[in-house]
Amino acid sequence: MPESRVTRVAAEVERLCRVLGPGALLPGERELAETCAVSRSTVRLALADLTSRRVVERRHGAGTYARRTAPAHPLDAVSFHDDMARRGLRPATRVLWGDELPADDDLAAGLEIRTKDPVVRIARLRLADDEPMAREVLHVPGAVAPGLCASDLDGGASWYELLEIRYGRRIADGCQTAEPVLVLGEDAVLLDVPPGSPAWRFVRTSRDEGGQVVERVDALVRADRYLVELPITRPRGRGR
Repeated sequence: MPESRVTRVAAEVERLCRVLGPGALLPGERELAETCAVSRSTVRLALADLTSRRVVERRHGAGTYARRTAPAHPLDAVSFHDDMARRGLRPATRVLWGDELPADDDLAAGLEIRTKDPVVRIARLRLADDEPMAREVLHVPGAVAPGLCASDLDGGASWYELLEIRYGRRIADGCQTAEPVLVLGEDAVLLDVPPGSPAWRFVRTSRDEGGQVVERVDALVRADRYLVELPITRPRGRGR
């Protein structure tokens, strides 16, 4: 099949993406084929090329969409709400569930508490412009935030603001790891992506100004909606 036809269709779809804007539903294969006077197989090749170049995204059973620009995600100690707002996106949060459990060895080590100490656990779905972005599970030592429950964070309330106002603790710093994973099972449904889609798993441990660990957050973040910014510096004192 002539490459020039594929290129022409791809250029037309890119033009539509600019005109309709990020997140817009694009015309179907049949309509594109008629508009560009090509076969549907040519359209499929063009869409496959645009998908690989992250210009469009194809959702099974729902059509082809102009891809939204992935907001860069620096590893800063800021709330999700503030992070999305400063990128011009409308943040929202939906509490999925909450409970309390005794810390196992791994959780106790991460939170720097004793095994079997009580830990409050709250799962939340994070959205930007009404599109799912991340599924987070927040772990807080019971001694850090007595009486904390899932309903306290319902309606999009900020955990960091609550931590500071109610409990007098302000996040100072922390440590976060980033691991590439695949989205499976219920997480794929929550994040509205096909099973097996790539994602980032962020695990963050934060300390207050007194040096005490106040949270551990295990987040599954859509890789197609996040870019990770990592500052780099050149080591000093080394020769060429």
